[in-house]
Amino acid sequence: MSTPPISKLSSEKSLKSMKNFAEKYAKNTKTYFCVDPSVTAVVIEGLAKHKDDLGAPLCPCRHYEDKEAEVKAAYWNCPCIPMQERKECHCMLFLTSDNDFAGDKQDIPIEEIHTVRATMA
Repeated sequence: MSTPPISKLSSEKSLKSMKNFAEKYAKNTKTYFCVDPSVTAVVIEGLAKHKDDLGAPLCPCRHYEDKEAEVKAAYWNCPCIPMQERKECHCMLFLTSDNDFAGDKQDIPIEEIHTVRATMA
């Protein structure tokens, strides 16, 4: 009996959950998504994939020796401590209006995320 292949992409449930979280958090913190929506889409997909695989939305833009240990430490779980304390988002998901890469959007259509995901599979 063979094991099913591990998906490179997140589940639709986690993707929608992280999209909704990101939109709500951006509005609550008065931050904005990157002017390039593909950056936003890739980060949301990465958060959703980590939520599926690790049980928490670990920042997808960092390298970890031990992802499970990092999840338990919670420092890099989104929103990470630098974001919560200083509005510093390494992933460029939540940007302050004075950031050169900040757009004017606090939401992203699910279709736009699906378009970017199609290039990642």
